[in-house]
Amino acid sequence: MKNKIRISVQQMVAAAEAEIQTISVAEALKLLDDPQVVMVDLRDVRELRHGFIPGSFHAPRGMLEFWIDPDCPYYHEIFGSGKRFVFYCNLGWRSALATKAVQDMGLTNVCHLGGGIEAWKDAGGPLEYKERKEKRE
Repeated sequence: MKNKIRISVQQMVAAAEAEIQTISVAEALKLLDDPQVVMVDLRDVRELRHGFIPGSFHAPRGMLEFWIDPDCPYYHEIFGSGKRFVFYCNLGWRSALATKAVQDMGLTNVCHLGGGIEAWKDAGGPLEYKERKEKRE
């Protein structure tokens, strides 16, 4: 038996996108070398092997609110830098919800990449790859 839900993920994403700024890949590409902009990759660490936006900061979606709150022991200074943050994930769903959440927390100058890294790849945006660690025996 399926779980009865009151609101779908798509509805949540649409509601978030009505209250946040979404930028296109073209706009994001113009920001790539701006030292006042931080691209924030929200994907799971296992997704990073498929490439990430050069110079991006990895903040797993499940820890984001904790990393942003200066009163939390998990706080990361980068989120107090006053820079502009561009959140992205795979398709733009998690980043829309995350952008809305941090905006509600009071983080200003934040937006998300519409279509996520898949749109970035489709547009030919540059990617970086981490070197693969050798497995321990």
